[in-house]
Amino acid sequence: MSHPHPELGPPPAPPAGGLRVVALGGLGEVGRNMTVFEYAGRLLVVDCGVLFPEDFQPGVDLILPDFEYIRDRLDDVEAVVLTHGHEDHIGAVPYLLREKPDLPVIGSRLTLAMVEAKLQEHRITPYTLEVREGQRERFGPFDCEFLAVNHSIPDALAVAIRTPAGLVVHTGDFKMDQLPLDGRITDLRALARLGDEGVDLLLIDSTNAEVPGFTTPERDIAAVLDTVFAQATKRVIVASFASHVHRVQQVLDAAVRHHRKVAFVGRSMVRNMGLARDLGYLDVPAGLLVDVKALDDLPDDQIVLVCTGSQGEPMSALSRIANRDHVIRVGEGDTVILASSLIPGNENPVYRVINGLSRWGAKVVHKANALVHVSGHASAGELLYVYNIIRPSNVMPVHGEWRHLRANADLAVLTGVPRDRTVLAEDGVVVDLVDGRASIVGAVPCGYVYVDGSSVGDVTESSLKDRRILRDEGFISVVVVVDSVTGKVSGGPEIHARGFAEDDSVFGEVRSLVEEALDRAAAEGIGDRRQLEQLVRRTVGKWVSDTHRRRPMIIPLVVEV
Repeated sequence: MSHPHPELGPPPAPPAGGLRVVALGGLGEVGRNMTVFEYAGRLLVVDCGVLFPEDFQPGVDLILPDFEYIRDRLDDVEAVVLTHGHEDHIGAVPYLLREKPDLPVIGSRLTLAMVEAKLQEHRITPYTLEVREGQRERFGPFDCEFLAVNHSIPDALAVAIRTPAGLVVHTGDFKMDQLPLDGRITDLRALARLGDEGVDLLLIDSTNAEVPGFTTPERDIAAVLDTVFAQATKRVIVASFASHVHRVQQVLDAAVRHHRKVAFVGRSMVRNMGLARDLGYLDVPAGLLVDVKALDDLPDDQIVLVCTGSQGEPMSALSRIANRDHVIRVGEGDTVILASSLIPGNENPVYRVINGLSRWGAKVVHKANALVHVSGHASAGELLYVYNIIRPSNVMPVHGEWRHLRANADLAVLTGVPRDRTVLAEDGVVVDLVDGRASIVGAVPCGYVYVDGSSVGDVTESSLKDRRILRDEGFISVVVVVDSVTGKVSGGPEIHARGFAEDDSVFGEVRSLVEEALDRAAAEGIGDRRQLEQLVRRTVGKWVSDTHRRRPMIIPLVVEV
C-alpha cells in the first residue's frame, strides 16, 4: 500500500535498546486496528480487528490486517492485548489464532466473552487472561498497565506499555463522557500519573479529531428515545451495533416506560446481548424479553424489535426487512430508529435501507433528524485535555482516516508537542522509539487481506478488478473455429454477451472484423492459438470501445480443427 514516504525502503534491524512500532491496520482507515510493538526480539500485539468492505470490493465479506510481517515470528508474540470488544478491534482474532491457536489473548471480561464466542464458531479454544482497570501484568519485556476508558461499549481499556526503551500509552477508542450510563469514566487521574512519570510515545484515537468541542453525553439520548416511543403508534424497530450494550440498555429502559415488550433479532445481537446480560452489563427486567415467534400474539403498539443493520450491511436483519426478505414485514405506521453514526464509506448502503423502509410506509428516525446516537470517540476538546494532562514527548495519531490523523496531529502541536515529534504514519510504516525520540525508519509490505466466503487471502486486487468490470461493464464471449492446417476461419465467430447488450445482433459488424483479422494472421503465418485469442480480444475490444464507449471483459476462445 502507499504511504506518505515513498522513498522508504525496508527498515533496518531494530535498534538495540529501542522500541519498534508497526501498525498493520487502523492508520488511514476506520477499522482493521492492529499494532505490533517489538522490543529485544519479542512482540506484543494490541488489537486485531476487521475492516468492512466498500462498494468497489464486490463479493468481499471482511478485510483483515496483513499478518505477513509477523507470520514467521508468531513464536515471538508474547500476547495479543485487546482494548475493547468492537469488531474493528477483535474481528480478526480468529484468523490470527488459526495460524497459532495458543497465542495468549488478554482483555477485559466482556471483551474476552465476545472473543470467545467468536472463536467457538471457528472451533478454537483460546488461552485467555482476564484483566481489569488498575491491573498490571508483564508479558516478556512488556510491562502492561490497564486503564479504564469510556467508550460506546462497556469494559474498554487503554494500555500503558513500559519497556526499557520508554513508556508508551495506547488509548484504544475512548471519549470523556462525565456522566456515563455505567458510571465508569475515563481515568484521567491515571493518565495524569503516567504524564508525571513521563510518557515517551502516545498513540491516541483520532476518529473525532475534526469535531470541535466535546462529544454529547450518552444520557442525552434517553429523552429523545422517550419522545420517539411516545409518538410511535405501531411497532418500534431499533437498529444498532450488536455490541452497543449502552444503547440497547437505553432502548430496554424506554420500552419499560412505554409498556412494550422487546425481541432481539439477528444472530449476533441475540448472542452479544445474552452475554452482556449473563455478565451483568445489561439489566433486563423480568418478563421484558420475548421470542420473535411470539410477536404475532402481541398488538403492534406493544412491540419493540432490536436488530442489527444500522450500517446497511446487505445480509443484516434491517437490510432484509427493508428488502422484504425477512419474516418481519415493516409497514405503514411503524417507526424505525437507526441508533448509530455513519461509518465513512457506508453512506450509500445506509441511505438505500432508509429509502427501502420509507417506501413501505415506515417513519425512519436517524442521526440526521434526531439525537438518537452519540459518538463513542473523543472530540477535539477532549483530545486537547488528554494532551495537556499527559504532556507526551512524542505523539502518533491512530484509528482514523488521513483527515482525522492530520487533525489530531495539529491538536498535538497546538498543545506544545514539537511538529517533528508528531509521527504521521500509515499501515506498514515502521516507527522506532530510541533515546526518547520517535521517528519513521522504513516500511514493510502491508496490503489488504480479503475474506470471501470460506477463502482467506485468495481474492487479489486483480480479481476484484475483474469483478468490478463484470459488474459495471458486462462480458463478451467470442468462439471461433479455425482450420489447423490453413488457419482459415471455418466456424463462427459466435459472439454472446451478458450485461452488455440485450440482443446479440449488435455484433454483426464486429464478426466480419474478427474474420478479417484472423485471415490476415493466417496469411502472415501466425498459427499459435494464444496469439490468435489475443488478436480476437484486441479486435473486439477496439470495436466495443470505439462504438459503445464500453470496456467489458472479453473472453475469446479459438478452437482448432
